[in-house]
Amino acid sequence: MSDDIIVHDAPSVKEQKAQPMYVGRVQVYPKDVRGTFRRIKWIVLGVLLAIYYLVPWIRWDRGPNAPDQAVLIDMVNRRAYFFFIEIWPQELYYLAGLLILAAVGLFFVTSLFGRLWCGYSCPQTVWTDLFMWVERRIEGDRAQRIRFDKMPMTANKAVRKAAKHVAWIVIAMLTGGAWIMYFNDAPTVTANLLTGQASGKVYFFFGLFSLTTYLFAGWAREQVCTYMCPWPRFQAAMFDEDTLTVTYQRWRGEPRGKYRKNESWEGRGDCIDCNACVAVCPTGIDIRDGQQLECIGCGLCVDACNEVMGKIGRPRELVTFDTEANQEALEDGKPRPRFKLIRVRTLFYALLFAGIGTAMLVSLFFRGTLDINVLHDRNPLFVTLSNGDIRNGYTIKILNKTREPRAFVLEFEGIPGAALNVVGLGETDADTVLLSADPDSVATYQVFVRVPRAEVKGASAPATFTLSDPSRGERVVYETVFRGPER
Repeated sequence: MSDDIIVHDAPSVKEQKAQPMYVGRVQVYPKDVRGTFRRIKWIVLGVLLAIYYLVPWIRWDRGPNAPDQAVLIDMVNRRAYFFFIEIWPQELYYLAGLLILAAVGLFFVTSLFGRLWCGYSCPQTVWTDLFMWVERRIEGDRAQRIRFDKMPMTANKAVRKAAKHVAWIVIAMLTGGAWIMYFNDAPTVTANLLTGQASGKVYFFFGLFSLTTYLFAGWAREQVCTYMCPWPRFQAAMFDEDTLTVTYQRWRGEPRGKYRKNESWEGRGDCIDCNACVAVCPTGIDIRDGQQLECIGCGLCVDACNEVMGKIGRPRELVTFDTEANQEALEDGKPRPRFKLIRVRTLFYALLFAGIGTAMLVSLFFRGTLDINVLHDRNPLFVTLSNGDIRNGYTIKILNKTREPRAFVLEFEGIPGAALNVVGLGETDADTVLLSADPDSVATYQVFVRVPRAEVKGASAPATFTLSDPSRGERVVYETVFRGPER
């Protein structure tokens, strides 16, 4: 067996521990690796990037005068579209619900499989993997890049460095451009960006997301995970003895030491101290030191160690995904316990996720296509008319959530003798008034309510506005108050 199979130029554990508390960044040069977890990461990366770049181009017919982009956050018209779902500004609680579901789902997955999100699905991980792939194609693998960076600047080095950064910038611009498409019609904003006709706001956010992608994935990399992301600080609170994490089987690997061909394995562990696990780590840590904040749980060290174990004829999985309970049992020579999928915390997270998700689906399924908001005039609170009647003013907003014009009947209830008058629709007072609203819009009306003085019993009386659509049988009620003078 040749030395290059088992010896890598990664810093030793002693060298890492000898660093002072405050140091500059130590450049990490992750080595390319092949194996099960690397293949899974490539598959996940491809799927996630395809979703990110292609979703804005999916079309969805919502009828006339409506955007046909399947997923769109329309900031100008204050709408959010997700295929057949349309969210209004008044329904931002759905967004809050989605964020809560995402958090609970993350807690659930973490309690079962550790930092699965960080290692495979986090945007920082996905784009950093893509940038490092480009870097390897241009500058070579780990050893070549280390030597390349130590070389004095030459024409060849300058060209290759420039080519790498140009490729990074192109990917970053495609990332920023795709993000803009989620907030604008994709074909239109793409054409405007390329022809210089987009608004300053569009160019600002395009530049902002391009720049952050370039800096985070190209330059900051593991620094984002270690110092900027809050998740590593408290993700251990979701772990227990039955959580699957990347684990070094210390009981089997120690005492470690260099290995030569045909050497006896008596009195030593399977770890040959080759540092292959350190060389492939995207954050530059040594998994043999145990669980660490910097570990993103990607499993590349498992692939690297398995490759070395295969070459020296030792059992695989010296570094593996396992639980603390399993490791304790194996170390004591006991049978491996069964993986506990159902535990108190996982059951709690699952029930919480199911409860919130069910509540959101029921609310979404039964939500109406009509809503009303009423704002009482504050200056003045009321007016005393020449005949002694008391008049209050209200601003009424009618939300028509359908794609067709609608007519509504407005009533004021709770105080006898009340009469309505809508500014701009005539001067006649009536018990009910007929209002209309355009498709998918908010209709605003100024309404005056007049009540005989004898029916006003105090400074404030409860009342309700009732808005109904006779053609659909839909009806909404808004509680308000009617103001008057003190008795």
